Amino acid sequence: MWRSTRSDILLPARPRETLAEELDDLDLMDDERYVSSALEISCASHYTRGAPSPLVDTRRRRRALDLAAARGPRQAAFVERTLADPTGTRAWIRRLLEDCDAAFFSDTWQRVRVQLAADARHKTDLLRRKGLAEAVVAASPAMSLEEDEHGSRIVVDKLVQGRTTAQGAGLTFLPTAFGRPHLFALHAPGWQPVIQYPVSGRELAGTAPVETVKLRLEAVAHPMRMRMCRNLARGSYTTSELADAYGITAPEVSRHLAVLKKAGLVSTQRRGRYVLHQLDVSVVARLGSDFLESVLR
Repeated sequence: MWRSTRSDILLPARPRETLAEELDDLDLMDDERYVSSALEISCASHYTRGAPSPLVDTRRRRRALDLAAARGPRQAAFVERTLADPTGTRAWIRRLLEDCDAAFFSDTWQRVRVQLAADARHKTDLLRRKGLAEAVVAASPAMSLEEDEHGSRIVVDKLVQGRTTAQGAGLTFLPTAFGRPHLFALHAPGWQPVIQYPVSGRELAGTAPVETVKLRLEAVAHPMRMRMCRNLARGSYTTSELADAYGITAPEVSRHLAVLKKAGLVSTQRRGRYVLHQLDVSVVARLGSDFLESVLR
């Protein structure tokens, strides 16, 4: 619970209206399942493959304690307490969350719940009208839908490894107002998959998918195209003008321009019998933030 990830008990597959209802659901969970989820990846190296709970398996218990000790005395104390008194620790965690809710979560939730509900309705409507592929991409450009003879598959481009099958109740998409730009995917064996995505905002409307960012970075990395961008950033140029400026042939210029246009970095317009090309400075200016978004989400 202290690593850059989220526990299954903190991202419910069945979101409720209130924190109290979600905590009531947690109270129905048995100690073994709760502890396995609470310790999650940090203290359970076989999390994604499924493993016995450290409450009943001596080797898993020793492994959890070793991993916790390596992270520090406070983490070790938490795991020791959890394993020694799981029921008491669960009650303590519930009281902690209830106290935090009373202190500040409740007011914050009242402020963002309308926004989250509106986003959820929008995604649901998009799913009904345009299908799963549109809804998935709308939730995050880090996701895409692939279909083949084996069925449909949602691919998360930041998920280096790990896969699961959404059966029974399916897959839960959970909007968050505070997760930008991160995308969290929980897919442990025996759990309903949950994907938490940041709600869209005006500032994120132009966020590019990873493949587009890669294409644009490769386009501007070429020395000649980088030099051409210096001219194209200052004004509109024809192919012959660029050829004269850099001492290369018109076909060579056309090939470089084709790469830049494919990456969406150059706009083209016709004026009479001339075709003018110009760098889209606004797109280039977003390259840094788009790259940062793609590696953080």
